[in-house]
Amino acid sequence: MSRKGPTLEDVARQAGVSRATVSRVVNGIRNVDPGIQELVRHVIEQTGYRPNRAARSLVTQRTETVALIISGAGDTFASRVFTDPFFGRVVSGVVGYLRTHSMHPVLLVAESDAAREQVVDYLSQGTADGALVVSIQVADPLPEMLTAARIPVVLFARPEHPHLASHVDLAHAEGARLAAEHLLVRGCRRIATISAPQSIPAARDRLDGFRATLASAGMPDVPVAEGNFTVDSGAAAMVELLRDHPDVDGVFAANDLMAQGACQVLREQGKRIPQDVAVIGFDDSSVAVTCRPPLTTVRQPVEKMAGAMARLLSEHIQGMHTEPVSVLFDAELVVRDSA
Repeated sequence: MSRKGPTLEDVARQAGVSRATVSRVVNGIRNVDPGIQELVRHVIEQTGYRPNRAARSLVTQRTETVALIISGAGDTFASRVFTDPFFGRVVSGVVGYLRTHSMHPVLLVAESDAAREQVVDYLSQGTADGALVVSIQVADPLPEMLTAARIPVVLFARPEHPHLASHVDLAHAEGARLAAEHLLVRGCRRIATISAPQSIPAARDRLDGFRATLASAGMPDVPVAEGNFTVDSGAAAMVELLRDHPDVDGVFAANDLMAQGACQVLREQGKRIPQDVAVIGFDDSSVAVTCRPPLTTVRQPVEKMAGAMARLLSEHIQGMHTEPVSVLFDAELVVRDSA
């Protein structure tokens, strides 16, 4: 028969305080003298006591669980979630923060209106303390559905209506400016770009920042081909650009996967990278390192952004914020072999 672990009563007896005092310390209730709090925590560490999660939830009214929701649309959406390196980086950043704060994630995928309804119903039952939402659908109704249900929510990336919920984002236009300036410094003068769908705010910011920088350098007409964040769409866009602008000598793609697709086409058509055509991506994902050649890219610190998203949600759950808050990260150019 296994030995029973230390109990709340064991901690109280060894610390010389009441059971109620230990309970208040364990549950983060602040009306305990700091010296006594320190003593109780020391005894907890010495004894190896582990609070009963169910009992603690009854006191705190919290599950210590957070929902990480990937929201999108289409039959192939779920498969994309598990193959796109971006989503893996988000999960890594969220888990990294939650693990150190004794909180636990549950992953939910909402690929349809029916799935979104199910997610809201599930969370409305008190199964998690709040929601982290990563959405790739334009005008996604999920954030508004969650806020209407009074579920604390934080978004990855600025929504169409920033007043709706707290969010974490990147200075996308600034990152695109860094890419444009690097191509100009390299001597590129026939520059094109592979954009992402312009219905997405981040994609618009990247294209606008890139165009504005080149316009200020005397290049107001930048050829644009649109992709949808995948390798295949980047390849198709590069084929289109070479067909219409065969003398292109510099390309900025709105993410690394599309840049990888562009590089594949350029190699197939006998173009040397970067000697004939310089290529810059965006994200600094694992693709940037495995691409041939390794990509010069704009770093988006996804793991740090996801960790900040989890921290912001924790603060909302604790009542530290009553209005939406935004956190903006700076972009950084990482120079490798492609440009």
